[in-house]
Amino acid sequence: MAKKVKWLLLYIIFSFVWIIVTDNLIVYNGIPKDIHLIFQNIKGCIFVVLTSVFFYYLIVKKEAYEKERQEKNKLNILINSMVDFVNFKDGDGRWTEANEFALKLFQIENVDYRGKKDSELADFSNFYGDALRYCEISDEEAWLKGEVSQCIEEIPMRDGTVKTFNTIKVPIFNENGTRKELVVLGRDVSDRIAAERKLAESEQRYKSLFEFNPELVYMIDLQGNLTNVNDHFYKYTGYNKEDFLQKSVLSLIVENDRRRVSEAYIKVIKENKPWINEEIEIIKKDQLKKSLRCTAVPMIINNETVGVIGYAVDITKEKETMQLLRKTEKLSVVGELAASVAHEIRNPLTSLKGFLQMLQSSSDENQMYYKIMLEEIERINIISSELLVLAKPQQIHFQKRNINELLSNVKSLLESEANLYGVELEILTNDRLPLVDCESNQLKQLFINIIKNSIEATSKKVQVSINKTDHDHICILFKDDGCGIDQERLKHLGEPFYSMKEKGTGLGLTVSYRIVEFHKGQIQFESKVNEGTTVRLVLPINK
Repeated sequence: MAKKVKWLLLYIIFSFVWIIVTDNLIVYNGIPKDIHLIFQNIKGCIFVVLTSVFFYYLIVKKEAYEKERQEKNKLNILINSMVDFVNFKDGDGRWTEANEFALKLFQIENVDYRGKKDSELADFSNFYGDALRYCEISDEEAWLKGEVSQCIEEIPMRDGTVKTFNTIKVPIFNENGTRKELVVLGRDVSDRIAAERKLAESEQRYKSLFEFNPELVYMIDLQGNLTNVNDHFYKYTGYNKEDFLQKSVLSLIVENDRRRVSEAYIKVIKENKPWINEEIEIIKKDQLKKSLRCTAVPMIINNETVGVIGYAVDITKEKETMQLLRKTEKLSVVGELAASVAHEIRNPLTSLKGFLQMLQSSSDENQMYYKIMLEEIERINIISSELLVLAKPQQIHFQKRNINELLSNVKSLLESEANLYGVELEILTNDRLPLVDCESNQLKQLFINIIKNSIEATSKKVQVSINKTDHDHICILFKDDGCGIDQERLKHLGEPFYSMKEKGTGLGLTVSYRIVEFHKGQIQFESKVNEGTTVRLVLPINK
C-alpha cells in the first residue's frame, strides 16, 4: 500500500511541476501568440505521451504483480498439498514461506512467522523450542557445504513418539556469492525407518537362528536343491557347503533311506505336512556313517510354498550310547544269571563226570558214548567257567608276569588245534618288554579266545606280535588271513549270546571284553571280508 501511495505522489508532483514550469517558460520569454499556441499543443502532446508511458508502466507492473501473485498462489497450493515439510528462508535465516504441515509440526499455526528466525519462533513453541533452535545449527552446516545436502533429523512428539525426517536443504546464492535463499524439504520417514528397523531385527533373529544354531539348519528349493545351510554342514558331512549349494543332497544319504526322504520331501511340498523327528543315515566324506534326526517344514512366502526349511540333530553318539546301554543290560542280566547258576552247575557236573568215568573204567562197552558224554560235560564246565567271569567281579590278584611266557604257554595249548585246522601259529616274542601287572590265568583265557577265533576263521596263518607303544603301555597284535567279518557284524562283537559260529554261545568275546576291562586295557577289531582280521590289544604295564 505504501508503495502505491508513493507512486501516486510522484505522479502528482511531476504533473504540477510540468504545468507550472512550462507555462512560466512560455510567458516570460515573450513568445508570439501563434507560437505560444503551437508550444501549448506540443506540451500537451508530450504530457500525454509521458502520462501514457507512466500508465503503461503501471499496467505492466500490475500484470507482473498479478502474475507473481498467481504463481505465489500456485506455489502455496503446491506446498500445502504436499505431505512433506516445506520451508523457505532468506539469506539471514528468516522464514519467508512455509506450508501448513511445517506450521502444524511445530505448532505455530497462529504465529506470524514471516521475517522471523528459528530461534525467534522457538519462543512461541515451548515444546519444540529446542528442535527449532537446532534447525539454525543444521542450516548453517548446509550453507557451509554450499551444495544440496541431506540429513536425518528426529523430532519428538507430545505423545512420546519420535518422528524421523529425511531432510534435504538447498542453499541458493546471489551472483556475487552472498546468501540468497535456503529451501528446506523434509519427508516423514518414520514408518519406513520403523519398518527397516523391524526388518533388521527380524534378519538378525533369522541370522541368530540360522547361523548360530548349534544344529545343522538347511533350506531346499522346489527342485530339491540345497539353497542355504549353516556352517555345521562341514562338521556333519566333512564337505564344504559350497560343494553342495544349488545341488541335491540325496547322494549324502545312505541308499536305504533315499526313497523315504524323497517321499517325505514331496509330501512337505505338495501337502504342507511337516516331517518331524525322522531318523536317517548319511555318509560322510571319509565314508563313515552318521545318524541324524531330521525335521523339515514347508517354507511359505505370500501364501505360496517356495521350498523346505529344516534342521538336523546328530544322534550318532546317542545311538551308540543306547547300544552300549543295551549291551550293559545284557551283561548285567548275564552276570546275575551267572552268579546264581554257575556255582550250582559245577557240583552236579562233578558228580556226573565222576560216575561216567567210573562206568567207563568198569566196562569196555559203549566207550564211544562215554567219551561223547564226557566231552559234553567238559563243554558245560567250560561254559560255566565263562559265566563265572561274567558274574560280579571278585578280588583279582595282580602279579608281574612276562607276556612272552604267557603267549608261549598259550601256543603250547593251541598248537595241536592249529595243526588240526591246518593253520600256522606264529608268536613273535619281544625280549625288550618289561614285566606287566596282570592276572595270568585271565590273560591266558583272553589270548586263547582271540587265537581260537582266528584259527576257526578258515585262516592259513595266525601271527601274534608284541610292541611297546609308550612308557606305560604295551600293544599285542593278533593278525589272521581268514574269512574276515563284515562291518555290520563287527558292531555287535562282544554282545552276550551273539555268535557267528554254528555251535557258539556268544560268551567268548563277552568274557574277553570283561577281562580287558578288568585290566584297564583297550581292544579293537579291524576286519574286511575275505581279507582277514586284526585284533589290537593295549594293556597298561603297571596296575
